[in-house]
Amino acid sequence: MIPAPIPPDDAERVRALRELLLLDTPPEERFDRVVQFAAEQFECPIAAVSLVDADRQWFKARVGLDASETARDISFCGHAITRQETMVVEDALRDPRFADNPLVLGEPRIRFYAGTPLTAPGGQLVGTLCLIDRRPRSPDTVDIAVLRALAKLVQEELTGDGG
Repeated sequence: MIPAPIPPDDAERVRALRELLLLDTPPEERFDRVVQFAAEQFECPIAAVSLVDADRQWFKARVGLDASETARDISFCGHAITRQETMVVEDALRDPRFADNPLVLGEPRIRFYAGTPLTAPGGQLVGTLCLIDRRPRSPDTVDIAVLRALAKLVQEELTGDGG
């Protein structure tokens, strides 16, 4: 397993995340409905809005996951927040970053992951809208475009740019 990398601007990124005042808050329909729609649209058992804090990823909204958070170093989203584009792992058992990850070998038994980064108002990558499946998948360009469009809805809610 390759632990999630720590970006050079992580202190600034974490500060921006905390300024959103969303960590450890109750569920909100505005996030829950996007996650529910994503799970249904992609026929994925798990979907989440994940916020990556200093030592953990915390789920602001989730479908199909019992856990409210996981350690950052084993999180897929911790990897996804190091890039602007959507990160796709078609089969985690065949990816050296994740093959022996406890989230792959144990519950929730991740095989497929797709996560689109979410940004704070200052542009820092603070989390993802992600899809998880227990079987390998190969999304096409339309799937990725739909995931990005849904992430834009979440993004608008995060930053207050939505209607």
